[in-house]
Amino acid sequence: MIRRLHQWWTAWREAVLERQTSRKAIPEPLWQATLVRYAFLQRLSDADRVRLRQMVSAFLASKEFSGGQGLVVTDEMAVAIAAQACLPVLNLGLAAYRRFVGIVVHPDEVTAHRQYEDEHGLVHEWTEVLAGEAMESGPVMLSWHDVTLGAADQADTSYNVVIHEFAHVLDMLDGVADGVPPLPSVADRAHWQGVLMQHLDELQLALAHGEETWLDPYAATGPEELFAVASEAFFVVAPEMKKAHPQLYGLLMGFYRQDPANQA
Repeated sequence: MIRRLHQWWTAWREAVLERQTSRKAIPEPLWQATLVRYAFLQRLSDADRVRLRQMVSAFLASKEFSGGQGLVVTDEMAVAIAAQACLPVLNLGLAAYRRFVGIVVHPDEVTAHRQYEDEHGLVHEWTEVLAGEAMESGPVMLSWHDVTLGAADQADTSYNVVIHEFAHVLDMLDGVADGVPPLPSVADRAHWQGVLMQHLDELQLALAHGEETWLDPYAATGPEELFAVASEAFFVVAPEMKKAHPQLYGLLMGFYRQDPANQA
């Protein structure tokens, strides 16, 4: 009985994916241009590129893009964002993104006004310049200028705002942005926290001594940012990250179920 239910569920999901894919089919020239523009996508095997394209079509069919500050989101922009957003969940499934629908794209960074009331009743206010932001129930906000910085003709670092923000989405699946996404067991969670906090301590210590770090210094601001920044490096400059931080690379390889440093 359980096996038949699983077969039914699998067939139903495949049928849904096929319908979504056909509704948002990506023209071949646009897809090829996207692969060329973001070089790390070209490392995927032929089979994985086919799966990614199907997933991107389903993603586009299920999400709503809107432009901020008068920006018109073109097909080229939507496909570029979707392709990078789907890469981390290639082997996890789009269900990981089920909690949100909206993606807001601004021309450039935006200034956000923040405030919170502390335990003494004092209200603290400040402004923050954002290239992107992910909230637990959406939307996801992105600066298009920063999205383009990940393109092959401009990228000289691991910086990738799309992967960064969608890593935050995965982190928050358990309701908390703490750098620890949902994991199978208590033991897995303990191991993850141990590795993550060890790297965070090392980064913070190196920066305190004025030393350069291989990962972007922003990773040292907290475990949630370390996870997001490390995810950028994992997918964009995988061989270099594996060499620089093998233990952290192994942690992400187990979670994402991908090994981009050794892809065809």
